[in-house]
Amino acid sequence: MTSPHDVILRPVITEKSMQQMAQGKYTFVVSRRATKPEIRRAVEELFDVEVEKVNTMTVRGKTRRLGRFSGRRPDWKKAVVTLKEGQRIRKFFDELG
Repeated sequence: MTSPHDVILRPVITEKSMQQMAQGKYTFVVSRRATKPEIRRAVEELFDVEVEKVNTMTVRGKTRRLGRFSGRRPDWKKAVVTLKEGQRIRKFFDELG
């Protein structure tokens, strides 16, 4: 993982993630191979903030059907990044929450 843009793919925009933003927790879809230290460095570099902790989880892809054919969406990795007290990510989260 060389670039922070290779680690952090996009934000997760859900009702729960929007509520967690008030507590300084931001949720991102990250590369499946990304580690917690890589995610920490990428967030600190991209958004110029200090990260307190990073929690990650692998989300299983859902099973989908098209007629009689069954398939699966790919698994993906989610990271919940907690910022230090008084820190905020302003780039695109200000318009959302």
